Amino acid sequence: MQTARILTIAALSAFATLGAQAAELNGDLYGTDFESKVQSVRSAAEVRAEGQKALASFNDGPVADRYAKTPSTMERPAVRSNGAIALRANSIATGERS
Repeated sequence: MQTARILTIAALSAFATLGAQAAELNGDLYGTDFESKVQSVRSAAEVRAEGQKALASFNDGPVADRYAKTPSTMERPAVRSNGAIALRANSIATGERS
């Protein structure tokens, strides 16, 4: 009786293991050959040329911030005093509360 129970558990676990594989059983374990199932419609030279064209402007980044060019209308002491007033009024977020 004990041997039959062990064999039943082993058979069920083997079936469960095969059923748990999401990939096909022809060697596509964990999606390793996904490249072979894709048909490209563009040549490698086209893709490389497009990459080279985009590379020239890759590090340009966004246009300069419009606030960076705006001159300040307040003096440093006035900004510091306003910051101190806001800090005492608890209107400046600190730590993880922000």
